[in-house]
This record gives sequence, structure tokens and C-alpha cells, in this order.
Amino acid sequence: MSAAVETTRFVVRTIAQTAVDNEKYFGDLDAVVGDGDFGFSLARGFEKVLEDIDGYPDDAASALLQSAAMTISSRVGGTSGPIWGTAFLRASMAAKGKDTLDIGDVVAMLRAAVEGIKARGKAELGEKTLLDALVPATDELERAAADGADPAAALERFAATMREAAEATSALQAMRGRASYSGARSIGSPDAGAVALAVIAESLVAAWSERP
Repeated sequence: MSAAVETTRFVVRTIAQTAVDNEKYFGDLDAVVGDGDFGFSLARGFEKVLEDIDGYPDDAASALLQSAAMTISSRVGGTSGPIWGTAFLRASMAAKGKDTLDIGDVVAMLRAAVEGIKARGKAELGEKTLLDALVPATDELERAAADGADPAAALERFAATMREAAEATSALQAMRGRASYSGARSIGSPDAGAVALAVIAESLVAAWSERP
């Protein structure tokens, strides 16, 4: 099994465990202006990922990510399943044919995920969605790569920007999903999906030294 596959499995497992561990927190965030099912939906799907991940293909990172995408799409409920499933699927397509993955490859995978989310969710930047955290964080990861940062330092910059951008969604009015029904009332609290990404990125930073 290649290092790329090992690291990808570690990343997917960490994402899944973080989603399960934060079910109540993510649900409470969503309940402020949404229907409150975000944490539950995410946790149920990623529980299945944790169950199945050791049986996912180990010949390529792209195949592992594609399997995760299929699990997420079929098991995460609500609007989150198609969005998160598409993100993983597009990332897997960007990783296809690569035996190794450097920071630049990860940036390309995240860019592909962003385009998938935009297409599937009919969302754009500034509409108070997870894109408002994911895009600035990906931009920072690209800058870190250009600066010659090592993976650990690049990940720290990625997570710090993700957190800052997620908190900044408090100033935005929700334009997509159930939260959009609350109109101006959505201003003043952060987007649950954006905060979830920040928590996940911070979990990856905390666990990075334990990767295979």
C-alpha cells in the first residue's frame, strides 16, 4: 500500500471520527437558523464510513476516496449527502492516476471539490455556506505550497484560515438551504457546515503526528 493511500485513509478516518464525535455540536449550530439535523445526518453517514473504511480499496487514493463518496452519498441524509458525497467524488477524480500526493495535488483535489459543491448545491461564495470557509482555506494552502511549507505547517495554515473564515460567516445572510428561510435572522451566527470544516481541519492538525 502506497504512502498516498495510507495518508488518505488516515485523513478520511479522521474526518469521519470528527463528524461522529461532534454530532450534537454540529446539530446545535444548525438548529440556530436551520432544522438542526446536520449533525445527525453527517454522523450517521460517517459512522458507516468508519465501519467500512478498512475494506475500501488500497490500490489507489482515488479509489479509496470514491468508495467514501459512495458511502456518504447513500448514507448521509438531507442536503448534506449529495453535497459532501460530490465533494469526495470530485476529489477522487482529481487524484486519479497519482501514486503520490503533494500539497499541490491536494489543492487541486480541493478545487475540484469546490466546483462540485458549487454545481450540486447551486451555491457561490458569499451565500453563507461551507464554501465560504473551504475556498479561503484552499487559497491559503496553495500559498503555503508556493512558500515551500512542509505538510504539517501547510495544514496548520489551512486550518487557521478555515477557522477564521468559518467565524466570519456570522456576518453573512444565508442564501441557500433551510437557513435561507430565516432571512436576516441568519446574520449573527456562523454557518454550521463552515464551522464543521474548521473543526475537522483542526482535528487533522491535532492528529497529524499520528498518521501512518
